[in-house]
Amino acid sequence: MKKMKKVVCFGLISAMMLSAFAGCGKKDSTSQEAIKIGGTGPLTGGAAIYGNAAKRGAEIAVEEINALGDIQFELRYEDDINDPEKAVNAYNVLKDWGVQISLGSVTTQPCVATSTETFADRIFALTPSASATDITADKDNMFQMCFSDPNQGSASAQYISDKKLGTKIAIIYQNDSVYSTGIYDTFMNKAKELGINVVSTTTFTDDSKTDFSVQLNDAKNAGADLVFLPMYYEAAALILAQAKSMGYAPKFFGVDGMDGILTLEGFDTSLAEGVMLLTPFSADASDEKTVNFVKKYNEKFGETPNQFAADAYDCVYAIYQACKDGKVTASMSAEDICGIMIEQFTSMKFDGLTGDGMTWGTNGEVTKSPKGMVIENGVYVGLD
Repeated sequence: MKKMKKVVCFGLISAMMLSAFAGCGKKDSTSQEAIKIGGTGPLTGGAAIYGNAAKRGAEIAVEEINALGDIQFELRYEDDINDPEKAVNAYNVLKDWGVQISLGSVTTQPCVATSTETFADRIFALTPSASATDITADKDNMFQMCFSDPNQGSASAQYISDKKLGTKIAIIYQNDSVYSTGIYDTFMNKAKELGINVVSTTTFTDDSKTDFSVQLNDAKNAGADLVFLPMYYEAAALILAQAKSMGYAPKFFGVDGMDGILTLEGFDTSLAEGVMLLTPFSADASDEKTVNFVKKYNEKFGETPNQFAADAYDCVYAIYQACKDGKVTASMSAEDICGIMIEQFTSMKFDGLTGDGMTWGTNGEVTKSPKGMVIENGVYVGLD
């Protein structure tokens, strides 16, 4: 009996020693300090589709990266309701939390506000979807994953011209929106260069985006066979519905802000049939990365991801690549991390869901190729 007890005891001691040695060989990833990543976005309110998509895309990327067991991230998003003042308040909450790397803000005007704060605080920021040049202007630590507004405007004009999509073009844009006017301005410059025949240009404001009869009648009376809509999807959804009610059926062409229209609550998706847009991401693409992301997103959230989700997912993975290559650790200060991230982003290439071989200039703008999409049977289909 004593002999048996000794054998059991020896076995327990051996097991404990083996366990201890195994622990030395591989550190438990859950015990590692995490680099704190934070962002603000509209998680409630009229633009919530954008904010929640970005948050969810970032969450999936963080879960995947943390499972790898090397660098660990902790993610936190604060609701800014698409309001610049609330975005600054939300950013200050993140700052008190100890944010070390920022995902900026999801929408343009809040990001203009928070980019000023991250610049002053020397916190590196990479926004998934805020596209105005004011966001990055004179801020060496502010970068974009999405196309800038000028790029979208000129690329849209070039695409419409190259594909001969229309002979008479009408434009409806929001003249109190930095996003909309930025795209409109460069579209017009490129349209003049290419000889595009713009026959109608009308505007609306945030306070008047419920009735578009004047704008649509102007386009119709001018004989426009394509209407360019550089705007977010809420206004675009109303334009599509009102155009149908008045029997006006031109081609409609939009930009990345219209991605999400198919998941807008209460929207009749048949109204978007045939709508074209430029976007860097299609959930219907067949490459392995996209298929896996879409499957995981759908299983986790019960819906198909849009471009905002994909851009945020890419943001986190680009940050991960830069942190790995730059040997960033959670014990570093946000300012020290900022310097490393600037150096990495202005020298690296990144392959993601929204493009391969992406690079960034010192102005924070990303270089990648847009994809032409058309909505058919309630899904995005590649035009190229």
